[in-house]
Amino acid sequence: MQTHYERLGGSEAIRRLVDRFYDLMDEDPDYYGIRKLHPADLTESRNKLFWFLSGWTGGPPEYTDRFGHPFLRRRHMPFAIGEPERDQWMGCMARAMQDIGVDADLRQEMTAAFFKTADFMRNQPQ
Repeated sequence: MQTHYERLGGSEAIRRLVDRFYDLMDEDPDYYGIRKLHPADLTESRNKLFWFLSGWTGGPPEYTDRFGHPFLRRRHMPFAIGEPERDQWMGCMARAMQDIGVDADLRQEMTAAFFKTADFMRNQPQ
């Protein structure tokens, strides 16, 4: 059975996904709520998401090799994340997956997995 990493197309596909995600976030006002939570220069954010998704999808554990356990909720606690931010993140990622041509079945699987994580990041009642 192939991992999501393999089904996506490996490192190059993860990089394309991350780049499209942050390009959309930076350009589309629909994602302003999550864009304002990031620094002006998105280089570090792009790299960290790329490294994280590499391991999260079943590829090389690049994030944990560099930083150890991600402790995602703790790392996101300084940011006010409610349902609007969760939904913007999910919408941005859904568009990025579609834009780079991720297979519909794989998109559905990944969306379900992303939602569990994104919902867990919420630290605001709404």
